[in-house]
Amino acid sequence: MITPISGFSKLGKEEKITWLSKTYLKDSPQAEAVLRQYWNINVQLQQLHEEFTENTLSNFYLPFGIAPNFLINGELYAIPMAIEESSVIAAASKAAKYWFTRGGFKVQVLNTVKIGQIHFLYSGDHKKLERFFNACKPVLIDSVSNITRNMKERGGGILNIELRDKTDLMEGYFQLHCSFETKDSMGANFINSCLEKFSETFKAEAIKYDEFTSEEKELEIIMSILSNYVPDCIVRAEVSCPVADLADEKHKDPDVFAEKFLTALKIAEIEPYRAVTHNKGIMNGIDAVVLATGNDFRAVEAGIHAYASKDGQYTSLTHATVKDGIFKLWMEIPLALGTVGGLTNLHPLVKVALQILQKPTAKKLMEIVAVAGLAQNFAAVKSLVTTGIQQGHMKMHLMNILNQQNATPQEKEKLIHYFKHHTVTHSSVMEQLELLRG
Repeated sequence: MITPISGFSKLGKEEKITWLSKTYLKDSPQAEAVLRQYWNINVQLQQLHEEFTENTLSNFYLPFGIAPNFLINGELYAIPMAIEESSVIAAASKAAKYWFTRGGFKVQVLNTVKIGQIHFLYSGDHKKLERFFNACKPVLIDSVSNITRNMKERGGGILNIELRDKTDLMEGYFQLHCSFETKDSMGANFINSCLEKFSETFKAEAIKYDEFTSEEKELEIIMSILSNYVPDCIVRAEVSCPVADLADEKHKDPDVFAEKFLTALKIAEIEPYRAVTHNKGIMNGIDAVVLATGNDFRAVEAGIHAYASKDGQYTSLTHATVKDGIFKLWMEIPLALGTVGGLTNLHPLVKVALQILQKPTAKKLMEIVAVAGLAQNFAAVKSLVTTGIQQGHMKMHLMNILNQQNATPQEKEKLIHYFKHHTVTHSSVMEQLELLRG
């Protein structure tokens, strides 16, 4: 009979590993050794990592790299990236160098509004609810004064609270739709703390409201939570240059290149199957920087993909034009990021990443992250419409294949040299490796 384990979280790390090994790993000393070999020899640092989450057994490492030569609004940056996928950092670096000689990246934060909502049910008179809300709104704002004090000193706080009628979607469904400015903080804890206090106050004030019947006083709060959809927290990044300047040593006809590039983006705009992969390439750059700087890449992903569907069909996040001989590629995306709070103050590598970026504000980080996504998109589409994506990607993937086959340093050196002049495929690498091994 299968029975769940009780009190697992209270076990020590070694006890957890022993239980896991006996229950799922068939007492595998190899698996246990792998878990232990990723422990940090610095005991304090290991404890810090273990306290980031629950039931920690080990650490899961990702490569921490750098993409140099990003000219952003006239300033030169090297962008830290945490990512395991081959060719992402190489492609970003190549795009950065390409646009460095063509004016660099121009970027602007358009707005920084973040959203939280209180979802509740009410079955009474709608006009009566509106009157109650209007009377209650100042009380709601005053009820969180102790929570908002420090944020207001930094120039942030509550921007507005609206009552929204959603009864056309679900019977009795209403929202308090709340907007916030959180400055250099991503703001999740701040927003959620405000919302929960709003809920408590809203419910208490309803009970005291004279116009409500006894049934109306019992409006039901379902939940209070921030939204990761932030369509009013937008950053715009773009690159542009004369079409003639698109030529390089490999692509001699810039007009043909520009036309194919625009057609590729048009396909991504109208075809969701292509748009998903197109935008995934953008997220390669965005997620890598978001992760390296200690921000929540799951929240960023969810918000950006929702934004890509805001007009009723999932579509490309980037767009391009050629007008009066000028090629322009741009992107507007929602980004809710922070440079204070959370891992930004705790994770040593995150601190280094932010130092590399010259300790940016949240707005500046929004600009840098958007540029990383745009650079990645340009590099990917450029490869797709010219040499194809696999040529560059598989050369970067070569080392992964060799490591999977336990290639020696001498074998790696010879095969890296061989594949400088030959196409990399898994089968061709295996064939050459077998030849070397006789």
